[in-house]
Amino acid sequence: MVKQEWKDAGYVTEPIPAGLDLAAEIRRLCKEKNAVVLAHYYTIGAIQDVADFVGDSLALAQKASRTDADIIVMCGVNFMAETDKILCPDKKVLLPDLGSHCSLAESCPADQFEAFVKAHPGYKVLSYVNTTAAVKALTDIVVTSGNAREIVESFPPDQKLIFGPDYNLGAYINSVTGRNMLLWHGACDVHERFSVEKIVALKAQHPNAEILAHPECKGAVLKAADYVGSTAALLRHAKESDCREFLVATESGILHEMQKSCPDKTFIPVPPDDSTCACNECSYMRLNTMAKLYNCLKYEWPEISVSRETAAKAVKPIERMLEISRKLNLVK
Repeated sequence: MVKQEWKDAGYVTEPIPAGLDLAAEIRRLCKEKNAVVLAHYYTIGAIQDVADFVGDSLALAQKASRTDADIIVMCGVNFMAETDKILCPDKKVLLPDLGSHCSLAESCPADQFEAFVKAHPGYKVLSYVNTTAAVKALTDIVVTSGNAREIVESFPPDQKLIFGPDYNLGAYINSVTGRNMLLWHGACDVHERFSVEKIVALKAQHPNAEILAHPECKGAVLKAADYVGSTAALLRHAKESDCREFLVATESGILHEMQKSCPDKTFIPVPPDDSTCACNECSYMRLNTMAKLYNCLKYEWPEISVSRETAAKAVKPIERMLEISRKLNLVK
């Protein structure tokens, strides 16, 4: 739930002066207010460059849980900011744009997921981090694309498991672990738009390129890929690979960090199936802009709030994820 009191309180932003160095002002405000800016790899390059820390969902959650800042600004989407608030209830957590939703999280309404869980007694519930706080509160353990396989394999082979909400990720984990998890039929709009046809056409133009794909993509796309992994894993593989050219099937924001980390390599975004554009962008992530980040810090809103009851339930599966990830050396 997002606090709306600022609207009724009459907070009004002043026009940003023309020519203002937003990056410098953002850093000044962070120092002045003891604030930390966390950004996901899918945000625009300018925000990644000005952030204190850039990472995927697992790394961002880990960073939030350890920060000594008074204010956390989450440049990402709503569920990420909610996760930060759940882990840091005494800190002020801000989100630059209230409209930064997540299509995957929205594909799993809490009331419907609760009914689904109740209809299958005896199952442990694993929820992808891309869910609302209310869904996390119905969960035994949260997972990310970076630790899902290891966490699933930490359960006894005969343990019945429910996995939600991403059907593609769940099906991929089933295929590599030999499990038969019961899957919720949710999906990420961005990763659903990739197709084998587009990849094959692009591969014909770049025959020596490696195909990298996120496990939220459809199964056929994953089978066509040379390497499948989380956002952070794709970045790590690109750094370590001897290949000089890559076709990247995930949200195109990651190409900014890939190119910075590997300036001598070429990264080509795989276009969505239903468009002729050159990349596949998350419209929600693109709502995070430098101007909104500046105003967010300056006025300290919009602020994220999670009810005490929901947070008390949701924090347990998140902390369990972080604990298992540490034991498995998936996070430092």
